[in-house]
Amino acid sequence: MIRKAKMIDAPPISTLLAQLGYPADSQLIAGKIDFLIDHPDHELLVYEQDERVVGFIDMHFISQLTLGDFAHITYFCVDADTRGSGIGAVLLERAEQLAKDRHCDRVFLHCNEHRVDAHRFYERNGYTESPKYYLKKLTDYAG
Repeated sequence: MIRKAKMIDAPPISTLLAQLGYPADSQLIAGKIDFLIDHPDHELLVYEQDERVVGFIDMHFISQLTLGDFAHITYFCVDADTRGSGIGAVLLERAEQLAKDRHCDRVFLHCNEHRVDAHRFYERNGYTESPKYYLKKLTDYAG
């Protein structure tokens, strides 16, 4: 079952982030959830299976002056023990529907180049590589 994230989801989301290589204290995540939960341009969804959060997707909706609006998936993870079961595709489909509902004309995300299995997943779901973007780090920590 997919539902909006709640404050009580901070520990399992922290665990999932650690699986991606982004260890985060659950109190930090709880603070972020508290800040973003009612933000009109943000959506954080969890996938719950047998009363356990086994996946989540975090996204922002961004308006533009001239081009169509777009959705940015910032974090997306399915528990390693349940990958390959279709949960990721269901979460991604829900995120895309939310983007369509908000009249976005595209969805984008960044995926580290070492995540080869994730690349295949995105390609199977209709995503294409858009290889060039620029980044300037302003701090070492964005907490």
